[in-house]
Amino acid sequence: FLIIMLITFSCALPLRSPTSRCLEREEWSCSSAALELDTNRDQLLSYNSPVAESPHQEGSKHVDSGSTRNAVLKPKKSHNRESNTGRKSLNCDIFHVVIDKGDKLFSCETCGKCFSNNSHLTVHMRTHTGEKAYFCERCGKGFRQHGKLTIHMRTHTGERPYSCERCGKRFSENSTLTVHMRTHTGERPYSCERCGKHFNRNSNLTVHMKTHTGEKAYFCERCGKGFRECGKLTIHMRTHTGEKPYFCERCGKSFRERGKLTIHMRTHTGEKPYFCERCGKTFIQNKDLLSHIRTHTGEKPYSCKTCGKSFRQGSHLISHMRTHTGEKPYSCERCGKRFSQNSTLTVHMRTHTGERPYSCERCGKRFNRNSHLTAHMKTHTGEKAYFCERRGKGFREHGKLAIHMRTHTGEKPYSCERCGKCFSECSILTGHMRTHTGETL
Repeated sequence: FLIIMLITFSCALPLRSPTSRCLEREEWSCSSAALELDTNRDQLLSYNSPVAESPHQEGSKHVDSGSTRNAVLKPKKSHNRESNTGRKSLNCDIFHVVIDKGDKLFSCETCGKCFSNNSHLTVHMRTHTGEKAYFCERCGKGFRQHGKLTIHMRTHTGERPYSCERCGKRFSENSTLTVHMRTHTGERPYSCERCGKHFNRNSNLTVHMKTHTGEKAYFCERCGKGFRECGKLTIHMRTHTGEKPYFCERCGKSFRERGKLTIHMRTHTGEKPYFCERCGKTFIQNKDLLSHIRTHTGEKPYSCKTCGKSFRQGSHLISHMRTHTGEKPYSCERCGKRFSQNSTLTVHMRTHTGERPYSCERCGKRFNRNSHLTAHMKTHTGEKAYFCERRGKGFREHGKLAIHMRTHTGEKPYSCERCGKCFSECSILTGHMRTHTGETL
């Protein structure tokens, strides 16, 4: 009788080894499992069923293989007992039916992580071996997954299949579109547990957390400078190699960062996607908008620990600190002159090339700095936006007002390193230095 019962159950359900350590299982009684495995039948063979009755045997051959894929039969060892693993075990006179949940059959021998598909395990193993099985035929870059190669190829083809329904902007990756949508919705789902700051990307939160821990895991082998992100180190290395892999197709200008190229392209298209809600002014970069907002709020969150001076932008503080340290990391390849800011070097290079990219629309006069053009335009309008609070004198440029205010305060922030003499203007110091060097104009 028991032999017939075993044959009947083996026809109805495929046996499967329960030994995999990755399987999550839950035990049910034979009658409960029958309801789960085939909802179209009202009965399943049990201890009290007439085993010789053909309809049960015939019906068992047609049980949906998809439903029973994770079912195995197991001899009963106890009644009404819960195992230490938390699996449910109900009354069954002969067998338990074991249902596998999760079905993660493939495990990594290195770290123990489990996968439901052998191909997923194969891809995962490359994180341990460093293998990159897929290579770009154009630039030779390697990838662990074919999908990553597909996305990379779009950097060569320019394909952007994902578009924003609100603004029409297109993206090469769906994940990038998802992050972009948060600029419209304002959603910032990732928050710092320490300070409560929110971010629209998990990667931004990860980088932010390092500001609390001070961790800098990536270091430059040439100068020893540390970075919190591997990508920042990669960009930094280009300052040593001189590599500028991103080119503007319109004017041929090259850049070290893709983001810089994107911003540069807006100078050609005129696109200014960031606008101030208070005054309506538009900007090419988001950081320019944030800095502009502070002109309304008066906020200056970046302060110098040496002299206490505050700034609206972190980059301005970094440049300011070089006035204390004397650091001038940017040098002219033609004359060797060094500068504390890269933007100052860029302007200086125009003295060699004669380039004057900024022109007045009224009189056609050209300038090598945009700020000079801005100041020049006020000669046409007569505008003097900056006034001295003490005497009421007006100035077209804020810098001119700052210099004028030193006549009241007596401040002379520029000092000669050779003789110690101090000056109220940098240009006067420059002229004074020629008395030591003998340099002539």
